[in-house]
Amino acid sequence: MEQPEDMASLSEFDSLAGSIPATKVEITVSCRNLLDKDMFSKSDPLCVMYTQGMENKQWREFGRTEVIDNTLNPDFVRKFIVDYFFEEKQNLRFDLYDVDSKSPDLSKHDFLGQAFCTLGEIVGSPGSRLEKSLTIGAFSLNSRTGKPMPAVSNGGVPGKKCGTIILSAEELSNCRDVATMQFCANKLDKKDFFGKSDPFLVFYRSNEDGTFTICHKTEVMKNTLNPVWQTFSIPVRALCNGDYDRTIKVEVYDWDRDGSHDFIGEFTTSYRELARGQSQFNIYEVVNPKKKMKKKKYVNSGTVTLLSFAVESECTFLDYIKGGTQINFTVAIDFTASNGNPSQSTSLHYMSPYQLNAYALALTAVGEIIQHYDSDKMFPALGFGAKLPPDGRNGNQENPSCCGIDGILEAYHHSLRTVQLYGPTNFAPVVTHVARNAAEVQDGSQYSVLLIITDGVISDMAQTKEAIVNAAKLPMSIIIIGVGQAEFDAMVELDGDDVRISSRGKLAERDIVQFVPFRDYVDRTGNHVLSMARLARDVLAEIPDQLVSYMKAQGIRPRSPPAAPACSPPQSPARTPPASPLHTHI
Repeated sequence: MEQPEDMASLSEFDSLAGSIPATKVEITVSCRNLLDKDMFSKSDPLCVMYTQGMENKQWREFGRTEVIDNTLNPDFVRKFIVDYFFEEKQNLRFDLYDVDSKSPDLSKHDFLGQAFCTLGEIVGSPGSRLEKSLTIGAFSLNSRTGKPMPAVSNGGVPGKKCGTIILSAEELSNCRDVATMQFCANKLDKKDFFGKSDPFLVFYRSNEDGTFTICHKTEVMKNTLNPVWQTFSIPVRALCNGDYDRTIKVEVYDWDRDGSHDFIGEFTTSYRELARGQSQFNIYEVVNPKKKMKKKKYVNSGTVTLLSFAVESECTFLDYIKGGTQINFTVAIDFTASNGNPSQSTSLHYMSPYQLNAYALALTAVGEIIQHYDSDKMFPALGFGAKLPPDGRNGNQENPSCCGIDGILEAYHHSLRTVQLYGPTNFAPVVTHVARNAAEVQDGSQYSVLLIITDGVISDMAQTKEAIVNAAKLPMSIIIIGVGQAEFDAMVELDGDDVRISSRGKLAERDIVQFVPFRDYVDRTGNHVLSMARLARDVLAEIPDQLVSYMKAQGIRPRSPPAAPACSPPQSPARTPPASPLHTHI
C-alpha cells in the first residue's frame, strides 16, 4: 500500500529511541587464587564494581556482590546489570576486599587487589569472558592521554600477583524479544464525505506518570471500513518496556491529506492480553469517548481484531560478537597537499610535541573502542593522496597491518616524515580495497569497518558512490571523519541518512556510511578526553544495527558461543612487533 506523504508528523519516530532502555548486560564475577588475609581461615571476599564518569573521570561505586565466607576462589551469585553502549568507552573497575566486619566502610576491610577494563573488552572477548590479573594499586589519570595509571596504595606492592578475576557478560533476554502481530477491523465509522474512511492504527505505551508515548503506526488502508493491515514487528521493550501488564493504547484514525486526521476511536490492551493470540479476548470495541457521551444509543465505532501474534528473541549485535564474529578495523588517512605542510603548525598533520593533531585524535577515539572486537589486534592502515619516494610514484607496501592503535599512530607519524603530500582525494580505491577483503568471508564470522579521515572535498564522487553501493551488500561499514574547515556537503550525501545513496540507478541495499565533521567535537575548554568520547559515540552508534541488518538480510544466525576455557594463570604479554609503515593506496 502506498504510504501517504502527509504522514510525516506521525511517522517521524523511532520505536527504539526515546526513553527505551539500552541493551542491558549482566556481568558475572568470579576470582581465583585471591590473597589470603585471614590468620586462621581463608579470606571472605567481596567485589565492588565502579563506573567512570565520561565528563569528570571520577569513579562511582556501582554495586557490590555478596560476601562469600572462607574462600580464595569465589563465584559470586549477585550480578551487576549495566546498560551497554557499543559506541561508548565504558570504563569499569573491580576492587576485591576481605571483609572483616559488618561495616559498610571499605576502609575497614583488607584490600585484596583490583582490575581495570572496559565493558567492550568483556563483551569482545571470546565467549564474552575476560580474565585479568588482579594488582594492588590505586587509579590515577595520565594528564596527557587520560588513560589509567597504577599507583601504590594500601601498603601493597605494584605488580604483585594477587590472583585472577574472571568477568563474564550476558545480554538479558527480556531486552530483545520481538512481537510480530497483525490486525484487522470491521465496520469502522465512515469519515470521508465522498468515500469511505482511510484507516490506520497508532500504538502507544503508557509511562509511569500516566502519559503515553507513541511506539508504532501502521500503514494507511485506503477507502475501506473493513481494513486488514500488514503484519508488523516491534520490540517488546518498545511496546511495554518489559512490563507485560502495562497499558497499551491503540487509536484508530481516518487519514486526511492535509494532516488533520479524523479520530475514529480507541481501545486499550496489554502485552499479556495480546500474547493470548487470536481469540475472543482479542476482539476490541473501538470507542469514541465524545460520541459515547453525546449519544445514548452509541455502541461503538467498529471493532479491531487481532489476527495473529508471535514472539521470538531477535538476534542482536552481542549475539554475533559472543558467537565469535570478529570486527576487522581498517583506517585510511588523507595525505593530500591540502592538509598543509606537516612541518608547519597550521597543517592538519602537524606533529606537536604537546598534543595529538586532529587525525591522531580521531583515530585514537574510534580505535580504542573498536580494537577490543578484533582478537589479533592487527589493523591494516592505508593512506591515499601521497607521493612515495624516491621517484614520486604512488605504490603499495607489502604489509599494511599495524599492531594495535599505537602501531597505527607510529606508522602514521613515520609516513609523514617519508612521503610527499599530493593528491587527489580519491575514496573509491580505498573502499574497493576493503570491500574486496570483506567479500572473501561472508559467513558471518567477520565484519569490516573502514575509518576514513579526510580534510577535503572528494575528487571521485561518482566512483565512490558506485563503490559504496557495491559494498552495501557486503559485511562492512564505513565511517568518515572530516577534519579542517572545508565544506563537506558531498560527505553528507554519502551518509545516506536522509536519502539512500544510489549509483547508475541502483540503490544501496543498506545504509553503511556514517559521516561527522571533526570540528563539531572540538571542546572549547580543551577537554579532548570528553570531546573525543562524544565523537566515538556518534560515529560508532550505527555499527551494531548495520552489522545486524547485514546478518538478517543474509539469513545468518549467530553461532553458539565457544565453550569457556578452564581457568588458567595469566600469561606473559606477547611482545609487540614493530609498526608497519602506512600502506599507501592509489
